[in-house]
Amino acid sequence: QVQLVESGGGLVQAGGSLRLSCAASGRTFSSFTMGWFRQAPGKEREFVAAITWNVRNIYYADSVKGRFTISRDNAKKTVYLEMNSLKPEDTAAYYCAARISTAGVPTAKEMYDYWGQGTQVTVSS
Repeated sequence: QVQLVESGGGLVQAGGSLRLSCAASGRTFSSFTMGWFRQAPGKEREFVAAITWNVRNIYYADSVKGRFTISRDNAKKTVYLEMNSLKPEDTAAYYCAARISTAGVPTAKEMYDYWGQGTQVTVSS
């Protein structure tokens, strides 16, 4: 079993920055692909970013490319999402997810095996 706990959300003005963290416990973190997803009220949960276990492959949604950066520290069992130039449309609950399989491009929520409880990010205009 894997437990994921997100932190770092909050209220920020447009143009500001936040850094989300996701701490993992349980099974071997270093072998997982890790992803960030977000869900705004009334909308589907959508892909934000993902990073493979060896940091060889990193993926971003077009909407956040150039503004968000995903990274990981396998020794600390933690994955991060640095968010800059935030926009009101970035407002959502942000979820960390872990994927065991290494096959395919990890951008679909159905591909992930474990999820955190989420952290709220609100960007005011």
